[in-house]
Amino acid sequence: MFERFTKGARDVVTGAVEQSEREGADSIDDGHLLLALLDREGTRASFALAALGADRRRADITRALAEARRRGGLTQADADALAGLGIDVEEIVSRVEETHGAGALAGVGARRERRGLGSWIGHRGFTRDAKDTLERSLRIATARRDRSIGDEHILLALTTRPGIVAEALADHGVTRAAVERVLYQA
Repeated sequence: MFERFTKGARDVVTGAVEQSEREGADSIDDGHLLLALLDREGTRASFALAALGADRRRADITRALAEARRRGGLTQADADALAGLGIDVEEIVSRVEETHGAGALAGVGARRERRGLGSWIGHRGFTRDAKDTLERSLRIATARRDRSIGDEHILLALTTRPGIVAEALADHGVTRAAVERVLYQA
């Protein structure tokens, strides 16, 4: 599948790996794909993100993703639903962090061990969600009869996967319909 990716889409995947490394994460998730997209310039996805104002709200989007990771991947909608049942997610997260340290539910650095001077044991792979996003980008490109998968297809895929990334995007006006309207005047 990767051979069908444009240079821009490949750069997004490479950028997601770099985002994950900077964060010290054990794996590359769809949040890293989004952050890599937000770093791009001069591509179809960056045009759509700029047209929708998301490029100016990168800090807010990054904060929303970090907060969701801190909650163990729960979306704000999940946290609100649990609050309706009398469960205070923030209180639970605080108690877990008191016992196990800050970011304990985020899973950063949990499965890797240091070996020697700066080398790590373990492989930083893609999460099931990130793989699903990349597979969706292929299906979107195929449905549009596009010959290759561009970064715009990755962006569209991120808007269709339920979870913290789609929620963060939607909270900032980036939905599949909005992206399609900008890119394809649909």
